[in-house]
This record gives sequence, C-alpha cells and structure tokens, in this order.
Amino acid sequence: MKLVISNLTKTYKNGVKAIDDLNLEIGTGMFGLLGPNGAGKSSLMRTIATLQSPDSGSITFGDINVLEDKMALRKVLGYLPQSFGVYPKLSAEDLLDYFASLKGIGKKSDRQALVKEVLDITNLYEVRKKHVAGYSGGMKQRFGIAQLLLNSPKLIIVDEPTAGLDPAERHRFLNVLREVGTNCTVIFSTHIVEDVKELCNDMAILNGGRILKQATPSHARKELIGRIWTKLIDRDDLEANEAKYNLLSSNYNEDNTLNIRVFEDEMPGADFKAVEPQLDDVYFIALKQDEPVLS
Repeated sequence: MKLVISNLTKTYKNGVKAIDDLNLEIGTGMFGLLGPNGAGKSSLMRTIATLQSPDSGSITFGDINVLEDKMALRKVLGYLPQSFGVYPKLSAEDLLDYFASLKGIGKKSDRQALVKEVLDITNLYEVRKKHVAGYSGGMKQRFGIAQLLLNSPKLIIVDEPTAGLDPAERHRFLNVLREVGTNCTVIFSTHIVEDVKELCNDMAILNGGRILKQATPSHARKELIGRIWTKLIDRDDLEANEAKYNLLSSNYNEDNTLNIRVFEDEMPGADFKAVEPQLDDVYFIALKQDEPVLS
C-alpha cells in the first residue's frame, strides 16, 4: 500500500508554517524522514496519524482517504510518538495483555499467543515480568513497538525514536524496526543521519515544512561521486576556507588539524583529493542549498 500526500499545508496560530505545500509518496519498507529539529517532522507525523488536521491538502493510504475517514486509517496504524505516557506498575506481559483486550482480542489464549509473539520480536520476552516503569529508555521504546504491533498495522510511524538512547540501546531498537519494516510501510522520523543510512531503503530530507530532496540513500550518494573533496588544514585556516569553498563539514584530528569536506563540481585545488560521498554530505548540501541568500 502506498501513502500519498498532496499539497499538504499546516500553519499554527502563532504564524509558524510547519507544513508548506508538501507532496510525498511513500511505498512499502523503511522510509526515513530526515531533518533538523524544528523542520516540521513531528507536525507531519501527527497529521498523517490523524492527531491534527491540516489547513489544506490530502492524504491517502491505499484506498483510505485519511482526512475524511480517520477511523479507517487508525485501524491499520501503529504510532510511536517522541515521548509517551507514564506507565502503571504493571509488567510488560500484563500491560500488553490489557492493550490487546482493548483492541478487541477477547479470547485469552489468542491474547497470550499474540503477546508472546510481539515480546519475542522486540527482544523483551526475557524481561516480560518486569514493570515497564522500570525499563530503560531503549526498552521502553521497544515496548512502544510491541504495543503498536498488537493490531498488525500496515502503516507504522515512529517519531525521533533513537533520541537519547545509548549506542547499544539504539542498535537493538534499530534491529527491531528492521525486522518489523519488511512487510508494511514504516515512516521513521529522525535528525540522525546514521539512523537513515543503517535502516532505510528510501528517504526524504525535510526543512521548513518542505521536502528538499527525495531519493534512495544509495542513489543520493552516487549523484555526488566526483564532487566531494577533502583536504587537511590548520585550525586557524578554517574561516578562510569557509569563505573560499562550499564547505560541508570539518572534523578535528588529534593534532588539532582539521579535515574539511567540500562540495564542488571540479577539483577546488591541487591540495584536495576526491573522497567517497557519504549520506551526511547529501544532507548538508540539501540544507545549505535551502539557506536564504543574503543580499
């Protein structure tokens, strides 16, 4: 099933245009929505999830008109927001059983089988008797995936799910998402380029409520072959190089020198060498090209 968003616009009462005439098509698999904080990612996620209404535009998912039939979308939707509620002192197993009963699964044996399945998928079965309130941040995020899987969703939305997770928890969480994202549409909103690089088969870069670029991560990198250059500079020379070249990023070395990465169609100088494009380069170029021109 394909999610199709057409001419979507949302302006808040304070005058902030969070979604600006946005058009986007998302198919089956893992889709990364990449953008800085304040780019409009959460506003778009909440609108798709029917938690807020846009000013104009349309959203369809398969044959569902999302804005006109919100309940039809909610029946096939799994949504994991940036932060979610305070848990009662119940074990993961008991809480999932309760959620399953709320979703209309009346037979206890059916609920038990389903709860075991989602606990296995999210690698929480060994801690199923532990109170969810005592879970680590990564375990709570995986529990969030477990509860949304109870209704076998066709569309899954996860909003900034790895923010604040330590590297090991982030790795475990991404593995869970990778497993659940094979047979449905998963929209993965993040400001972390590494998450998209590791996980997604398609992506879009969002800023100012607008899509700046949509491509597969591999195709986006291939477009930049022969156009990303690097050289070693002294720290004191950074400002001069920023003024002279289209500088994307700089990284310190142990001796306090810098490796700079530059985007140019031709070799900028004899002291530069071509390097393999990274997804970070794609991201920085899209954001730089979106910057307003100062007169």
